[in-house]
Amino acid sequence: MGKALKILLAGAAIVVVLAGVWYNRLISSREEIKASWSQVENVMQRRYDLIPNLVNTVKGYAKHERKLLSDIARLRTQWAGAKDPAGRAKASTGLESALGRLMVVVENYPALKANESFMKLQDELAGTENRISVERMRYNEAVKGYNIAVQRFPGNLIAGALGFTKVDSYYQSEQEAKKAPKVEF
Repeated sequence: MGKALKILLAGAAIVVVLAGVWYNRLISSREEIKASWSQVENVMQRRYDLIPNLVNTVKGYAKHERKLLSDIARLRTQWAGAKDPAGRAKASTGLESALGRLMVVVENYPALKANESFMKLQDELAGTENRISVERMRYNEAVKGYNIAVQRFPGNLIAGALGFTKVDSYYQSEQEAKKAPKVEF
């Protein structure tokens, strides 16, 4: 074997190894996106598990607020029935708005605000909302990392050849969620 052939084989081996490294990186990044979204859904599920307890506590004090309570139940059902991240995100945004209105109702019932079990539920829900925010951020970071890996050189060469494409599903709030809620007494 000639020297030129050895150099060519060594170069080809290096290219194959680098392609394998990039391929493994892309696979890991893609799986990170899936795991991050699963964690978003996990903490959203926690919220939805808490909501019936919160609603039942409020029902005892605010029987005339049926529409709001039924809206919350409807949005919770929509979230559970959503087939994709976009559907779950939309239902989640609607529910966040309804929960904000529920907290306004609570302000009108001082006895409810003083109820220890309600206070515990409210604290749990606030903690859950914080967790959801953190997990949404982590999901978006995973999407960003993957998209960068797919688009930057030399990853773009490997990604294109192996069918990896950019992910366009960053978590974004619905337009109405960007407006501050109106609180009236």
